[in-house]
Amino acid sequence: MNDPRISRLAELLLDHSCRMEKGQKVLIEAFDLPDPTLVCRLIEKAAERGVTPLADMKNNQVLRALYRTGSEESIGLAGQVERTRMEQVDAYIGIRGAANSSELADVPAEKMDLYARLWWKTVHTEIRIRKTKWVVLRYPTPSMAQSARMSSEAFEDFYFDVCTADYAQMARDQTPLQRRMEAADHVRIKSPGTDLSFSIKGISVVPCNGQCNIPDGEVFTAPVKDSVNGVISFNTKTLYQGTVFEGVRLEFENGKIVKSWCQNEPERLEKILRSDEGASYIGEWSIGCNNRIKHPMLDTLFDEKIGGSFHLTPGNAYDEADNGNRSQVHWDMVLIQTPEYGGGEIWFDGELLRKDGKFVPADLAPLNQGL
Repeated sequence: MNDPRISRLAELLLDHSCRMEKGQKVLIEAFDLPDPTLVCRLIEKAAERGVTPLADMKNNQVLRALYRTGSEESIGLAGQVERTRMEQVDAYIGIRGAANSSELADVPAEKMDLYARLWWKTVHTEIRIRKTKWVVLRYPTPSMAQSARMSSEAFEDFYFDVCTADYAQMARDQTPLQRRMEAADHVRIKSPGTDLSFSIKGISVVPCNGQCNIPDGEVFTAPVKDSVNGVISFNTKTLYQGTVFEGVRLEFENGKIVKSWCQNEPERLEKILRSDEGASYIGEWSIGCNNRIKHPMLDTLFDEKIGGSFHLTPGNAYDEADNGNRSQVHWDMVLIQTPEYGGGEIWFDGELLRKDGKFVPADLAPLNQGL
């Protein structure tokens, strides 16, 4: 495929997201891509820059077989092999297609726990996230178009429009929000079925504008670990470890999830949230501000950026905005507060920051453009 948008995306990933320099090494890991063109362009453009590329094409059907038959020995070996590889590179580009977004749905929970503990945590949580320049993105597939309720052609146009946004302007627009979050202590969130409060005092704030995720558009921090109290009812479906969860509701006391419920998989939800001590606490809170993304499509990298949304994350905190919580789980759950999804409010220290998805203070008005 000779599409100039793919070349532009490859340049964005190497130059803006990973900030590659001559002599460095990059691992390109792709899953279920319908076409290898983006991987080929990345390899070529990396070589042009004097960067050493390493590429790996994976298939989710093969991974399903590995997970389903996995043992401590086999999953542990895979984790150690991939950890060694990750330790050799300066940057990581993860491209995730999806021939079938539910491919892992019938992998037993205990097998996915093995993967999370011995493979994902070992490679990604401990090495990739902490020690490399990294970016993760989806790639347009018919399965994704179907989830978005769009034709394949229309979704492809949407994808490249969203993914190749003006991230420099996005960074400028996010700066006032970052400053307000850095100055804030008490946060209160109200929506239908939701009344939640917590502190973000003293926790670093990170604006996201194309460095680690494509598409991008969020500003994140983390609650003080023991400060979360109240209840939250999420109004978007969430996909985790191959299972779709609907209508997730969480209740908190002094930071800990004390009660959980969902419409379709309450026992599996509870098991994930009790998989280790940190899974019952929150590791991230983030405000979505990419107004080109308006509706959920059961894909976290898109859904968590929806304009007028926020996400709350049971599990591991990022080093950049660290509240001390550690877990093999990191599960972004999204609540949209635009009028179409029931509205809602976010308050900082008694000041109304956002109402029904739109920011109220004048200095944040640029973040409402296109909403």
